[in-house]
Amino acid sequence: LVRARADITKRLEVDGREESEAEIEKIARAVGIGAVKYADLAMNRQSNYRFSFDKMLSLNGNTAPYMLYAYARIRGIQRRAMANADGDLELDAPFLINEPTELNLARQLVYLPQVIIEVERDLLPSRLCEYIYELATRFNQFYESCPVMNAETAELKTSRLALCELTASTLRLSLELLGIDVLERL
Repeated sequence: LVRARADITKRLEVDGREESEAEIEKIARAVGIGAVKYADLAMNRQSNYRFSFDKMLSLNGNTAPYMLYAYARIRGIQRRAMANADGDLELDAPFLINEPTELNLARQLVYLPQVIIEVERDLLPSRLCEYIYELATRFNQFYESCPVMNAETAELKTSRLALCELTASTLRLSLELLGIDVLERL
């Protein structure tokens, strides 16, 4: 946890953000423990791996911090949307899937039940980790190519916010199945 705390503190300094000691401790605990759990579960149980905090705490690649950051990013989008909507945000609308990255994200989302069946059948939690990594990667591609808050129409904005909500719910569920706590802010 000391290493995770140092990493979080450094990132806060770089970003020019300040957090309370309690919040830093909460983030460090979730990231540090989540990083070790995820690294262990992401490996096929029949292969060896080298224990590396640097790799485990990286915000890039198939790591818990990468997944936690994707979740926190979505929650940030949702907070901004709620603030702009004065607390009245309706997400009960049809999905408008127009862009390839929207379609790729939607396709990944529907695979979760099948992945859970495979994990149970084969006793390979690494398969769920692969799914989560692919989901976070597809979300980040979607985020980079499809404006959510500045979508061309109100209907498209609502659709993209709903897609964000579904992605966040799926990431949360998947990470919690692995015993990893999610963070609303990172």
